Formats: sequence, C-alpha cells, structure tokens
Amino acid sequence: MTPLVVGLACLGLAWGLLADRIAARWPSHDDGSIRAVDWRTVVVPLVGAVALGFLGRRFPDAGSTLVYGLVFLALILLLATDLDQRVLPDEITWPFAGLAAIYGLTGQNPLIGHAVPGAMLPALVGALVIPAVFLILSIPFGPGAFGLGDVKLLFGVALLAGLERTTLGVVGGVLLSGVVILVLVVTRRIGLKSFIPYGPFLIIGAFWAVLLQS
Repeated sequence: MTPLVVGLACLGLAWGLLADRIAARWPSHDDGSIRAVDWRTVVVPLVGAVALGFLGRRFPDAGSTLVYGLVFLALILLLATDLDQRVLPDEITWPFAGLAAIYGLTGQNPLIGHAVPGAMLPALVGALVIPAVFLILSIPFGPGAFGLGDVKLLFGVALLAGLERTTLGVVGGVLLSGVVILVLVVTRRIGLKSFIPYGPFLIIGAFWAVLLQS
C-alpha cells in the first residue's frame, strides 16, 4: 500500500464526511430542516475512501489520477445528495459531463484512447443510447422511476468511461441494487412499493467502470 493510496483514501474519507454534511443542507430541504448524522454519514465516507484509495493504484501517470480524482470527488458529492434528497444537481452533473467531453476530445483520456481518430464516437453512442434505454425500461414503473438527473449522470459517465465500461458499470450497479433491495425487503426495512433511488447504485457502478482494469 503506497503513500498515494493511503493519502487518497484519507481524502476520500474526509470528503465523504464533508459531502454528507453538504447534502444535509444543499440543495435546501423544502421544510428548511438539516438532516442529522445517520447511516448516510457512514456510507458516503466509506465509499469515498474505497473509491479514491483504489484510484491511487489505477493510473500510472499523475495527470490521469488528478483528473479522475476530481471526477470521483464530484461523484461522491452526487452520491451524498441522492442518498439524502434523491437529487442529482445540475450544478454538478453538467460540469461533470463537460469535463468528460473535453477530456476525451483532447485525446487525453486513457479510457477513451490517446488521440485515436474516432475514439469518442463509441462513448458518444453510449452517452445517448444507455440513458435512453433506461428511460424506456422505466416507463412501466411510472414517473420518477428513472429521473432526468440519472440521465445526465449516465450521459457524463459514458463520455468519461466509454461505451463498454459504462455498460459493465451499469450492469454492476443494477445487480448491486437488486441485492440491496432484496435484503431490505426480506428484513422488512422497505415494502415492495417503496421508492429506491438508482443514482447511488449507478454512481458505484461508475466507480467500478473506471477502476476496472482492461
């Protein structure tokens, strides 16, 4: 375990704690309340520590680690806001997608291809097709089953990680959501008609898509 891994893991833990407290206040709750410390205050820092810790071993160059570190910080904050309020704010998802697009188009993104002609085309296809498929599949479950925030999230993730990795990440996120929902139903923490946000599972899937070695 290198100093970089330990340092990034500590950063992820600290940022996760801060992100949870940000999400407890922003976007502001309708009733003006501020959520107290609860299970989310534990989950978000742990996910942050694991994600950033593994990022320290993912890329050989400092440039890629820095860019993806910034991306992971944004995803951790999105994880916190979605767990708290079921919201993926535009103030994060749109800049995230913009950074992913610029990073890929300049040929610097190692997961897309270094200056390879047409390398961004599969990523763009994924950014358009994957959210559209989810929207169509969610129609039978009624409005809100798959929100516009989820669409923007997947749009940015696909531009960042490419078609193949994003597909694997989405599959992993869906499988994880199935396991978690099953456990919650069996333990009677939720009912069969309870609403469960998919954003957190998609975000964990995005982490996995980036960290997955070729």
